[in-house]
Amino acid sequence: MAARGPATLLPPMPSLPPTSAPADRVSPLLHHVHDDGAVSVLLPSDHELAMWSAPLTAMVEVVDVAPVPLRESVRGLLWITGQLAILPLPDARTVALSIAARRPDPRLLDLGHGASLLRLTPVSMVIADADGTHPVTPASFALSEPDPFCHQEAGWLRHLELSHTEVVHTLRRHLPDQLQGGHLRPLGLDRYGLRLRVESFDGDHDVRLAFSRPIATLRDLSDELRRMVGCPFLALQHGA
Repeated sequence: MAARGPATLLPPMPSLPPTSAPADRVSPLLHHVHDDGAVSVLLPSDHELAMWSAPLTAMVEVVDVAPVPLRESVRGLLWITGQLAILPLPDARTVALSIAARRPDPRLLDLGHGASLLRLTPVSMVIADADGTHPVTPASFALSEPDPFCHQEAGWLRHLELSHTEVVHTLRRHLPDQLQGGHLRPLGLDRYGLRLRVESFDGDHDVRLAFSRPIATLRDLSDELRRMVGCPFLALQHGA
């Protein structure tokens, strides 16, 4: 799942006195999930968590939001639990530079000027999606490779939704009979298949249409979609 969706820092576990612990979930100014599962969190410098000197046990919840407007937009959740601690300013600036190299964001310029950077070192991780809840170790997370379509998925799904409604309609033939009458929407794309959301009166249902093999390129994707649709001349690349 995407690790760049909106995030929430949940109140610390009882490692703070009850009168000191924040009562509400915290929306960071910015967050970044690193390849090793650690999370950098930018908070106002006057926030109680940014002024607490000892490490705290806390959790960051990252939401995977569908790139097309669905009536239920959440596709999955990533919960990362670990030790949260403020970074000294020199270390924070080094981390901020590494984040900016991959994900430039003007909010990083506030570091040291009203904002502080905290780091959550992961102890446990859990992914929840339509298939269930799955624990993930930080070690296995660090070894995982990004899906080849992670940077293209959002634009491609929007393109499919806006410009190729006839293709989405044709894919209906792969659905179980009980889902044939619902409103069909593109939901997700990865190397293993295409996910569809069926919006119906009795709720939402997610369906995965598996590719014949794992794919890695847009040419592979085009071939698999032509197979699914049954049209050898279909062109579905973004911008087509």
